[in-house]
Amino acid sequence: PLIGRLMFDLPEEMGLIAVAVRQTQGKGRGGNVWLSPVGCALSTLHLSIPLHSNLGQRIPFIQHLVSLAVVEAVRSIPGYEGIELRVKWPNDIYYSDLMKLGGVLVNSTLIETTFHILIGFGFNVNNSNPTICINDLIAQFNKEEGTELQPLRADCLIARTVTVLERLIEVFQEKGPNGVLPQYYKYWVHSGQRVRLGAEDGALAWIVGIDDFGYLQVHQEGSGVQSVHPDGNSFDMLRNLIVPK
Repeated sequence: PLIGRLMFDLPEEMGLIAVAVRQTQGKGRGGNVWLSPVGCALSTLHLSIPLHSNLGQRIPFIQHLVSLAVVEAVRSIPGYEGIELRVKWPNDIYYSDLMKLGGVLVNSTLIETTFHILIGFGFNVNNSNPTICINDLIAQFNKEEGTELQPLRADCLIARTVTVLERLIEVFQEKGPNGVLPQYYKYWVHSGQRVRLGAEDGALAWIVGIDDFGYLQVHQEGSGVQSVHPDGNSFDMLRNLIVPK
């Protein structure tokens, strides 16, 4: 894509982001196609991360920081704290634990001692089809709570997401994973969730958190805590399946 070519030609101190109104040839995890109609917040952001930094040594964490930034972009607005937007490991944005609203895809290229990161993220702001959108959640919240929160705009939420992400990266670079994980756990959908390892009749385990490199940690009776990773899309929220690392 154009942004992938431009990122090597711009001065290091200059930021680069591409914003799309509509997307017809987007890419998802594992080669999946990502289609995004009008009403979604869609962008690709370029970041440069030093290899010998806290985040440079833990690049998988970037997708978690972006997912958290999207949720925080909404829930940090005064009055909007109760909008049930959450993160699902490793790279999804959810309404509660019920429905996907968006996702994140990260591509990284290491050149000498710098990671060049392209972050694609998209989330449904104002389109009720084919799934629920953020403004539907706001309308639902107003009805239930008697509030008068205004609908949000995609361009404002992209700007807020980038601003929050910059702050999260600064904290991570200074303090490492422990600087951001309490905030991440506050919004994630997996607290106390039971999963099966490898297959529907696999060993039963409980999700306990994320390790220092961004992999999911589960506790299996008799085996203690172990880290697992997403194999394509094999962490299936509906079937609760994960694949041991």
